[in-house]
Amino acid sequence: MPGTIRHIRPFGTAILLAAVGASLAACSGGDFGRTRESMRSDDMHSWLGSEVTGSLGLKPSQFQLTDEERQLRDLAYPLIEPPLSRPAWKSVFGDYKALPSPWQQKVVFDRTMYGRTLIDEPHRSHSSRYAQMIEDVRNDITRFEPFFASAIRVIDLDKKRNASMARVSALSPKEKEDAVARMQENSLIIQWVQQCLEQRVSSYRWGLERLVIQAPDGMAADADRLIGELAAQTTNPPVAAQPPYGRAVISKG
Repeated sequence: MPGTIRHIRPFGTAILLAAVGASLAACSGGDFGRTRESMRSDDMHSWLGSEVTGSLGLKPSQFQLTDEERQLRDLAYPLIEPPLSRPAWKSVFGDYKALPSPWQQKVVFDRTMYGRTLIDEPHRSHSSRYAQMIEDVRNDITRFEPFFASAIRVIDLDKKRNASMARVSALSPKEKEDAVARMQENSLIIQWVQQCLEQRVSSYRWGLERLVIQAPDGMAADADRLIGELAAQTTNPPVAAQPPYGRAVISKG
């Protein structure tokens, strides 16, 4: 009958809800910004090597990653991904994406991005913005030592790899090429992290200056102290990877 409102029976409602739930479950592998299960693997960060070498026109190594090299890449990614670079809801769902290396010509570092995002995002109070910055800086400080401890081990093993090649019997050109490429990858990944840390310090300082102007708070002193600690660590890293073919890593901002 025209104009009559049809009521859905409880049984029909249950079926409808089950169907919707099933469709959402099917999307959990990648829709709505969630990480696809196919990307969750031991080598999910292996793309870092091919990204850094490819951006310089070098060939990536075909060698499988060692445990130390895999750990280096796993520890590098959180320091490479800019803080506040994705919405909070995506962070909850584990959104994941590959990032361009600093040697890609189109990559331009914007030291104001972090501060503008922090200030523009809705917060319950200005103190929560300070708390967010303090947490971000403290996380970087916490990640600093494990990453560079891993970097020291990888560089030490690469030195042994390089010295061993002269004594390997019947070393093929392909094997030598892959060995050299892997050492280049490891060195460039370390440089990538070093540059990102320099950029983070610059971004944090810009953001803190704007927070102090807009909403002065005693928490600014804690944030400034932590940024100074991160800056001191970044200025004097425990290991410095040498750029391949004399290419220097230049950080601006």
